[in-house]
Amino acid sequence: MTAEADDEQVTRWARLAGQGDQQAAAAFVRALQRPVWRFLAHLAGPGEADDLTQETFLRALRSLPGFAGRSSARTWLFTIARRVAVDHVRAAVTRPRTAALPDWRTAAEGVGAVEPAADDGVALHRLIAALAPERRVAFVATQVAGLSYAEAAQVCGCPVGTIRSRVARAREDLVAAWYADARPARPPSAG
Repeated sequence: MTAEADDEQVTRWARLAGQGDQQAAAAFVRALQRPVWRFLAHLAGPGEADDLTQETFLRALRSLPGFAGRSSARTWLFTIARRVAVDHVRAAVTRPRTAALPDWRTAAEGVGAVEPAADDGVALHRLIAALAPERRVAFVATQVAGLSYAEAAQVCGCPVGTIRSRVARAREDLVAAWYADARPARPPSAG
């Protein structure tokens, strides 16, 4: 099945779910739950992704009766997910957070943020998290969640060219940061 056919099917399920079809609603959630989780894990962190995914689907299911179908249901849902992530970040910034974690790696492994001895994965996740927010959203939407540039443009509310530019710059930033991290702390001695 092609991605386009998948989008058509997901959109059909969304329309049927909006009319009260519970089986279509369940199929809609099953089809998009994992991609939405991955998208949100990169935007807000793996520790927050479960709750934010649930919030995304709660908002979407409440709004399905009004889903007009001007875009695919997948694009529509990723737009909601992006708004959920933005709302979460805004709320997180306003409340103080403290943590006393003597062993951050064990704590991170416990919540599934890292796998034991997955240093490259941790580094890559950290580098993606350090991208400018607009570039991170565009990069994650297209390169991790698999949205087309046109779909990502709808999700982000900007032109396709802007998405292309943000993704290209994000790639440049990631490569530069990766190599900067790989450099030794001090140059080798000449002796």
